Amino acid sequence: MKFNIMLPGKIEKNIGNFDWMPRSRKLCVALLASTLLFSVACLVGPKYQRPPAPTPEVYKEKPPDYFSQAAEWKPATPNDGAPRGKWWEIFGDPQLNQLEEQVSISNQNILAAEAQYRAAREVVRVARSGLFPTVSTSPSATFSHSSANLSSASAGSGTRTGGSTSSVNQNYNFPVDLTYLVDIWGSIRHSVRQSTETAQASYAQLENARLSFQAELAVAYFQLHGVDGVHDLLERTVKSYEDNLQLTKDRFNSGVASGVDVAQAEAQLNNTRAELIDLGIARAQFEHAIAILTGKPPAGLSVPVNPIKAVPPAIPVGIPSTLLERRPDIAVLERQMAAANEQIGIATAAFYPALTLGAAGGFEAGSIAKWFAWPSRFWSVGPQLAETLFDAGKRRAQVAEAQAIYDATVANYRQTVLVSFQQVEDALAALRVLDDETNAQNAAVQAAEQSLDISNYQYKAGTVSYLQVITAQTTALQAEINAINLLTRRMVSSVLLIEALGGGWDASSIPTPAAVLPGK
Repeated sequence: MKFNIMLPGKIEKNIGNFDWMPRSRKLCVALLASTLLFSVACLVGPKYQRPPAPTPEVYKEKPPDYFSQAAEWKPATPNDGAPRGKWWEIFGDPQLNQLEEQVSISNQNILAAEAQYRAAREVVRVARSGLFPTVSTSPSATFSHSSANLSSASAGSGTRTGGSTSSVNQNYNFPVDLTYLVDIWGSIRHSVRQSTETAQASYAQLENARLSFQAELAVAYFQLHGVDGVHDLLERTVKSYEDNLQLTKDRFNSGVASGVDVAQAEAQLNNTRAELIDLGIARAQFEHAIAILTGKPPAGLSVPVNPIKAVPPAIPVGIPSTLLERRPDIAVLERQMAAANEQIGIATAAFYPALTLGAAGGFEAGSIAKWFAWPSRFWSVGPQLAETLFDAGKRRAQVAEAQAIYDATVANYRQTVLVSFQQVEDALAALRVLDDETNAQNAAVQAAEQSLDISNYQYKAGTVSYLQVITAQTTALQAEINAINLLTRRMVSSVLLIEALGGGWDASSIPTPAAVLPGK
């Protein structure tokens, strides 16, 4: 090996054969070069590979027929209809869009998760610092006074001032120490990788929290407007019942209807009014929940009344194998597996000796005037090798512990994958069944309304009692309430399906190891 060094005065010395260096320095330079080269190539511990997870080829549950319109999630462009990331825009509700935008910037739980991610990034920098030498200094100025009763030999180190011997000693020290732990077996590199993968898992946790709270807000939003739909129906029903009560009173005054008919009409009207008033509790609670999710106190947000009318959108489901890349909670477990694998490498590296390169130098003098003079310099340099000869099985147990923790993360990962498929299948089944149920319920609404019209006509004709009208009204009202509740459940199930699919998120958005470092 030959290389050149440019010395002061532009004097070049060829040091390829180290002929100009003392023997001790030659040994130190050779040892340093060989250990650095060896540390780059040697890395003990298992290599990480993502373990397989149970993945079906197709979903068991068949999506509703209208899902055939759905395209794949992709970046939004002027010609696209299915945005990635802002998945809530698929519902086409400007008010929902506005509320969802506030979740990421104002929800305190998301802000806490974001701070945890920033802390995890700093841990990466802490671990990475171990790859570099540590340089420290501790300047000191020491003044000491020795006992006058010491022998002249002991006190002879004093200084003579004005013909007398002084026992005050002065020591000015300016040391600089350099310590470098050579990462021969990859322990530090494993630590850097572990911290990086933990930071990536923290980022996925942030995205999972963001998706969870965004979905929670959408669910509360549609449930609130479902209440608005029932409220609107009951308001119209109360107005209809008031008209019927007045009609019954008129018939009673004319001697056509009985007092029982009037009492029944009044009871039905008041019961419906009570149901209408009771809806205020549910609406207030949903509104308060939305306020908290957007980072506001309940008094700081009011959601306008808007009866639910939208229908569930067509959602791109994709194939089951893509689910492993689309859910942030799966990404969390996958990155945690990788970090646990690095811990096995750290524990394995403890079986091998540790090499530390140290150097010290500086200036030391007995007077401040000579403190930084060239003859006051001192230095030392040399390697240190440390190896544990006996630890009663401690290191072996640490490796076994790391392996067991890794096995636990693998099991958690596979369980999360299984649960994710269950959630998708549950949402698909709910949407399919609710779609069929909606068709049957719409038919029931039409039949109930027809029955009510006939009952009203017969009552006015005097062929039936008012009890039959009340029965028909109750049936029709309940059928319409069921229809509104079904629509609300379908919207909620759509949100749950999108959440189960990852909300359009993709594992490719996880920052790379280089991007995890602060400042990137």
